[in-house]
Amino acid sequence: MATERFEEHRDLLTAVAYRVLGTVTDAEDVVQEAWLRWSGVDTAEVEDDRAYLIRVTTRLSIDRLRRVRAQRESYVGPWLPELVGAVPDVAEHAELTASVELALLVVLETLSPLERAVFVLREAFALPYAEIGEIIGRTEATARQLARRAKQHVRERRPRFEVDRAERRRLTERFISAASGGDLDALTAMLAHDVSLVGDGGGKAKAPVRVITGGEKVARFLLSIASATGVRRFLESLGTGPTPDIETAVADVNGAPAAVVTAGGRPVSVFSLVIQDGLIQTVFLVANPEKMSRL
Repeated sequence: MATERFEEHRDLLTAVAYRVLGTVTDAEDVVQEAWLRWSGVDTAEVEDDRAYLIRVTTRLSIDRLRRVRAQRESYVGPWLPELVGAVPDVAEHAELTASVELALLVVLETLSPLERAVFVLREAFALPYAEIGEIIGRTEATARQLARRAKQHVRERRPRFEVDRAERRRLTERFISAASGGDLDALTAMLAHDVSLVGDGGGKAKAPVRVITGGEKVARFLLSIASATGVRRFLESLGTGPTPDIETAVADVNGAPAAVVTAGGRPVSVFSLVIQDGLIQTVFLVANPEKMSRL
């Protein structure tokens, strides 16, 4: 009975933990720890399973985030969140879908663990401030203050998407066509003059260890890795052996269209585009194979 009661909320708990932590691996570890806590209490005394389990999971996520932050500071190059493909728990809720978009998760990395947890619980899951305060062990007034500060921080740094999903998909398709076709002019025309490219190879795959800025620099870098030689060198860095069939297509990643490069059917790199005013403002390149195991 206790197991069934926990499993009823597992997807929700994983969704909360992932948004707080930014990796599915850490989220699943936290949910497993929440299960161990749950299995050790007298569940007959628990009045509200959902509230109790969210409280336990959130507190465990905050503690883990404080620990892993130090590890991320020594990461090789920029650190980007772990990617997910289908997001079944958010299919009917636009605010939940938006809360897993890569661009937002990157901004959430700049919040304190408490601010991030409060933002997630309020903006993604619409929990009342009184409940959030109880979850994080603070007063309702403190929860409101943390939420206000976090929301302002996110508003100042979060990219503002001015195109709908269909248009973002079309722009991503154009991006793929220009890059794979070696069309420098077409690719440069799609990029904002101050565009930035943030790459995450984690020391396990070829990716820039510093952010590349400027339309011409970003375009030339993209064409260099899209060429046959660039692809071959990239695959060699992954140790894939003989060069397998390479394909690039648009797929949903973290609730938004992205360009996914596969080798022999296995994702090897993902390009997630931040678009504003019809131009690409940021390119997030994820090449660390550990970050794509859930695609």
